[in-house]
Amino acid sequence: MGSWNSMAIQREAGKFHDSSVAGERVRAYIPNPLPPEPPLELEPLYPLLDKANQALGRLDGSTALLPDTQLFIYLYLRKEAVLSSQIEGTQSSLSDLLQFESGMAKDESLDDVSETSNYVAAMEHGLKRLKEGFPISLRLLREIHGVLLRQGRGAERTPGEFRRSQNWIGGTRPGNAVFVPPPPEALAACLDAFEKYLYDDRPPLLIKLGLIHLQFETIHPFLDGNGRLGRLLLTLLLCESGVLREPMLYLSLYLKANRSRYYELLQKVRTEGAWEEWLQFFLEGVETTARQAAETAIALRQLFREDGERIQAQARAGATTIQVHFYLQSKPVASIRSIANSIGKTVTTVMQALASLQELGIVTELTGRKRNRVFVYRRCLDLIGAGTEPIPELK
Repeated sequence: MGSWNSMAIQREAGKFHDSSVAGERVRAYIPNPLPPEPPLELEPLYPLLDKANQALGRLDGSTALLPDTQLFIYLYLRKEAVLSSQIEGTQSSLSDLLQFESGMAKDESLDDVSETSNYVAAMEHGLKRLKEGFPISLRLLREIHGVLLRQGRGAERTPGEFRRSQNWIGGTRPGNAVFVPPPPEALAACLDAFEKYLYDDRPPLLIKLGLIHLQFETIHPFLDGNGRLGRLLLTLLLCESGVLREPMLYLSLYLKANRSRYYELLQKVRTEGAWEEWLQFFLEGVETTARQAAETAIALRQLFREDGERIQAQARAGATTIQVHFYLQSKPVASIRSIANSIGKTVTTVMQALASLQELGIVTELTGRKRNRVFVYRRCLDLIGAGTEPIPELK
């Protein structure tokens, strides 16, 4: 680490540009194009890089052993949407999002949860475009941004368009901001260099991803949504590269847990060129997150198997009970009617199946009402939702 610090002092990651915004002096920051110069000192990072790559391999293998990989992907994407949005200040929980998607959202959470739902739609749009053979590019980033800010807060901040005015981070205006990204007139050159680096296949992939993420956050090309899009971009790049067959790695839980250190290192690269220190943090995050996701996949597989065996052993459990249990594996918060509509059974039949699952302690009713009741597969939701807010009780 000592040699990294001395190297960082000699490396300039960018330069400050003095300009005037609304009559006051502003020091905007223009990053140098990637890769950093002089070249990075990567050798001390190789052990961490190996651990992170191995953890990604285990994650890819462990989720493939699930009865239905898509169930895991469905829920994990929603967990990421909640966490990434929480970093930006929203208060919606995983339970809120699942209720919203089932048409059961509470009025007081609509703004936050619709913003979180936009994140899910943005990721799904990006994945769909990749499967169609569309490369990750500035054009695709604009498309995804348009979905990310399509409704709710931020919808008036030019969704899908690069900014044409000065933005800033922290403070009440550019003049007292913690950080001011490149001025609008420098944005095109920054983005052109950024897009060229997306196609540079020389560095190890995870090193490249760490550099890309920080550079994107430094350029901050949109008026709003840059943090969420920057985190989403990491998962898309892993899928495009083929390292992950499915979108299963999301860094937001790690970044939320280490938020102060994350912001400190973003700034340290800009002011001191401390790229290696940032990459150490980034690789530790990939390894930690991949390991946690693999452990969650294994725990879910065990939970589904154990509960399935308990259902089979119940004397009066029928085929509908098994169907309802399978449905709740991907939709762990659901109303009776939504289950009935999805599996093609009557409400009465589904109520009987839920009564069996309740008797076994597999599901819990949340509302306490006689009508429009909502059930939760709590152990499943607790496993997926680890690190997010506790599930609020419905009113």
